[in-house]
This record gives sequence, C-alpha cells and structure tokens, in this order.
Amino acid sequence: MKELFSPNATPRRSVFTTMVALQVLVLVLLWAFYPVQMFPSLGQVLRALRDLTTTQGLIQELWASMTTALQALAIGTVLALLISYLTALPFFRPLAYAATKMRYLTLTGLTFFMALMMSSGHEVKLSVLVFATTVYLVTGMTSVILMTTQEEMDHARTLGLGEWRSFWEVVVLGKLDLMLEVVRQNFAIIWTMITLVETLYQSEGGIGLLLYKQNRYLHLDGVLAIQLVILATGAAQDYLFGLLRRVFFPYSALAAAGQG
Repeated sequence: MKELFSPNATPRRSVFTTMVALQVLVLVLLWAFYPVQMFPSLGQVLRALRDLTTTQGLIQELWASMTTALQALAIGTVLALLISYLTALPFFRPLAYAATKMRYLTLTGLTFFMALMMSSGHEVKLSVLVFATTVYLVTGMTSVILMTTQEEMDHARTLGLGEWRSFWEVVVLGKLDLMLEVVRQNFAIIWTMITLVETLYQSEGGIGLLLYKQNRYLHLDGVLAIQLVILATGAAQDYLFGLLRRVFFPYSALAAAGQG
C-alpha cells in the first residue's frame, strides 16, 4: 500500500485496479445513501435510464451520434495528418499555422456558413464536427512533428536515406504512436460539440437532441442519466484507443517506462 502514497511510484496493475474500484464503490454508496439535495438520487437516475432505454430510444440515439462522431473523426484525422505532414515543406507551413489558430472560432458563426454551403442537415453537422476536429488535431500533430530532433534526422541521413525517406522513416512512421495519442486525446472534442450541432439540426436525432429535450423539460434525472452514458461511452472509447496503441505500437509503453 505504501506505493500508492509515494511520489512518482508505479503501483502494480492489480493494486491500482482495486484502488479505483474501491473509490468508485465509495462514491456510489455516498450517492445512494447520502444524496446531495440539488441532484437526483441514484434510484431516480437508474429509473430514468431504464425509461430512456425502453421508451425513448436511448441506444438508437447513442448509435446515431456515435456513427456521426466516428465519421467526423476519420475525415478530420486524414485532413489533419495531411496538413501536418505538409509542414515539411516551408510553402505549406502558413496553412498549418492558420489551421491551429482557427480553433478559436465559435460554432455559432460556423454553422451559419456551413448551412449556406451544404444541402442537408447531416452534411452541416458533419462539416462542423470535421472542422473542429481538424483544427484541434493539427495543433497536436504539428507539436509532435516539431518534437523531432536534429539528431534523429541526422541519424537517418547517416544510414544513406535521402530527405524524403528520412522524413518518412523518422517523422511519419516513427511518430505514428504519438499521432494516435493525439487522436485519442482530441476525440472528446467531438463529444462536447455533437450535442450542440444535434440540437441545431434535429432531423436525424442523436444523443444531443435527447439530452436537449430532457433539459428543456427539467428532467434532471434524465439529464444526469444521459450525461453518465456519454461519460461511459467516452471512457470506453478512450480505453479502446489506448489498447490499440499498446497492440500496434508496443514500443510506446517501453518508451514511457524509460522516461519515467
């Protein structure tokens, strides 16, 4: 147990898992037996979750949102990788710089212009999500590329590789695990925005529209139930990305352990 209270310690996985399970159990018990007055009780939330699932299509709405989110993530990732890798050429560096600054734009103005350019509500939702995803991913991906040291590039050149081959081996292939980590960290951006765009464009439904309806009629138990579903879904997807990184890039865990 001492390792749980030692700075920079790395507890065994079994110990850490047990600790997390106990902390979650304590929180659930406190919620069940000592509820905060302003929040719905655990029983109310569970009943709301059952009603949302059986009568209001929670699973179907969650699936609709998830497919849109994954579609936006796939398109945004491809665009962000393209823009980021083009920074190898000085001519395209202003494009990447401009893309990173566009993350400060608000969705309120973007949806108006997207609506003028697109022909359907789905295209508007997707384009807004793709834009937001791309600018945040470019910010993280260009930071990863800038982490490339001169020593790494010089080492590739001493092996007889040309400039493009050195870039491919060191930056593209050598940083793929870090690029996946950037995608994992920024996937949450989509979930924070999808509820807004689904509220503005309600034709296809979605978890955001369902949340809006519960909030509109002050069904706080339903609101909290949906938020917990979104949180659990995001946590599961976050874990999946981490699992993919460990499976396809096992050396990333070794590098992290070496740094620690």
